[in-house]
Amino acid sequence: MAVYFKKTVLLLGALLVSGQASSHAHHSHGKPMSEAEQKAAEGMFDNEAVKDRNLTDWDGVWQSVYPYLLTGELDPVFKKKAEKDNNHSFAEIKEYYRKGYATDIETIGIENGIIEFTAHGKVSACKYHYAGYKILSYASGKKGVRYLFECKNAASSAPKYVQFSDHIIAPRQSAHFHIFTGNSSQEALLKEMDNWPTYYPYQLTEKQVVDDMLHH
Repeated sequence: MAVYFKKTVLLLGALLVSGQASSHAHHSHGKPMSEAEQKAAEGMFDNEAVKDRNLTDWDGVWQSVYPYLLTGELDPVFKKKAEKDNNHSFAEIKEYYRKGYATDIETIGIENGIIEFTAHGKVSACKYHYAGYKILSYASGKKGVRYLFECKNAASSAPKYVQFSDHIIAPRQSAHFHIFTGNSSQEALLKEMDNWPTYYPYQLTEKQVVDDMLHH
C-alpha cells in the first residue's frame, strides 16, 4: 500500500507539472447528481433508498482540510456561511469547524480494500471489511448515513473501526468525505457528532478545495 501511495503521489506530481491537474474539471464530481441524490446530500431521503456500498467508492489518495483551516485558507468559506447565518458569528462558525476538522491524520490512501493512514510521518494500514451502514437522525430533522468498516487484524496499529459519511446514500464515487475512527466500538463512534475529520482528493490545490466548498 505504501508503494501504491508513493506511486500515486508521483503521478499526481507529474499531472500538476503538466497542468492536467490544475483545472476545476479535473476534480469533477462524476456524473451529475439526480434530484433524489441532491436531496439525499441535503439530508432528506427515505430510509428505503439507502443502499450498501463498497470501500471502492472511497478509493484514492485523500488530504485532510484541517491544515487549510489553521492557515486561514478556509476563512472565505466560513465568512460565506456567517453571511447566511443570523445566529452565529464568523468566529463561532470557524471554531465549530475547527473542532470538526481537527485530526492528526494528514493523508489517507485507499485501494484493494486497504486503508492507509499517515500521521506525523508514520503509516498504519489494514484491510477493512464492510460492516453495514447506520442511518442517523439529527436534531435538525435531517438525516445522514454512515458506512461502517472494521479492521480484523489485531497486529495492525490502524484504527479498528472506521465510518465514512459523504452525503451519499447509494453506490457512487465519493468526492469528499468525513471519517470517524476509533478502537472501542462502532456504537461509540456513532455517538461522535463534534469531530468529523474531512478529506478531499490529494491532487487538489488549496484554491480548488476552497472553490469546491464555496460552490458545492
